[in-house]
Amino acid sequence: ELKRGHILLLAMTLVAVASSRVLHAQDEPCGDDCRINTNLAMVVNVPVNPTAQVASTGWGTIAGVGYNFSKRHAFVGEFLWNRVYANNGTLEALQAALQPVGNLGGTTDIYSVTGNYRFELRGELFGAYVIGGGGWYLRHTNLSDSVTVATQTACTPTWLWWGFACRSGTVTAGQTLASSTSSVLGGNAGGGVTFRVGAAPYRLYAEARYHYAPTANISTQFVTVAIGVRY
Repeated sequence: ELKRGHILLLAMTLVAVASSRVLHAQDEPCGDDCRINTNLAMVVNVPVNPTAQVASTGWGTIAGVGYNFSKRHAFVGEFLWNRVYANNGTLEALQAALQPVGNLGGTTDIYSVTGNYRFELRGELFGAYVIGGGGWYLRHTNLSDSVTVATQTACTPTWLWWGFACRSGTVTAGQTLASSTSSVLGGNAGGGVTFRVGAAPYRLYAEARYHYAPTANISTQFVTVAIGVRY
């Protein structure tokens, strides 16, 4: 938990420092010709297979800062945090392994730091864009209690997602886990629309983006739906 807190604190500090420098550098209004771009949004996370087999819809936030080469071409560096929850019924096998038997809960936190290219067509009021890129993805799973694997336990996606190792179709006996972490390089692609609110360059934006990370045991794949503000 401390490690995850440090990651989140560091990432948000970097975004805050970058944003403060941007605001300081842009004391004079730049209208639609700003060289610096920023964005901040709330995110709904919708897992897709194989992630959808074990995780349900979650939520999170995304923040970014970047550089506009022109009105159409831009680089955007972003930090993403999402939390998803265990699907109903997927923890039954793990819960049965608890001694003594009790209620078992589980959450998964997904972090990413990515560099992305954005191509945008922007009108006076409305705009549309495509965006894609890649970077570092980290998946941290956390069970509410430690689980020890019994012998001859069939290997299913649930066991793999929560970090347990399998061999020849069964979960390796004797493992005891409450959490696991996998860190890999991954990528994303998607698009969105913008709508001007108030004076330029501020706009509301709505975006959908697919993310893929080949994390250990089972890949992490999900679609983020973000609604926020940017310029």
